[in-house]
Amino acid sequence: MPRMQAIVLESRIEAVDQAEAAALRAAESAGFAENDQHSIAMAVREITVNAVLHGNQLQPDKRVRLEFDSQPGELVISILDQGRGFQPGEIPDPLSPENIMRQSGRGIFLARAFMDSVELQPSPNGTRVVLRKHLPPGAERKRG
Repeated sequence: MPRMQAIVLESRIEAVDQAEAAALRAAESAGFAENDQHSIAMAVREITVNAVLHGNQLQPDKRVRLEFDSQPGELVISILDQGRGFQPGEIPDPLSPENIMRQSGRGIFLARAFMDSVELQPSPNGTRVVLRKHLPPGAERKRG
């Protein structure tokens, strides 16, 4: 895999599968073990769902851009929507009693559980979410 790769997806729920597959390939190429590959792919899936549904609101003229940057010792994935942005402080706590049974509202929470860091960069022109996962010591990048 090249050091930096980007894909642009339509704002359709089916695009989430493409994002997840690309994340699996990027994680494998970066040298992550299988369980980490699946954790990374799940985080990307959750954030892409948020970008498509909440950011772009399934609007067909808007896109979601994913950037995969394999850096020494880590994989950095940026997911950018074209929505209006949001206030991170307004995200309800999915573990609070009033939210525990809700079917939505867990994407960022799950991404934080799977990744080493999750950075939210909202703006009026879209939200960028930057996911980072450190390569465990001794893991080697695959050649090919």
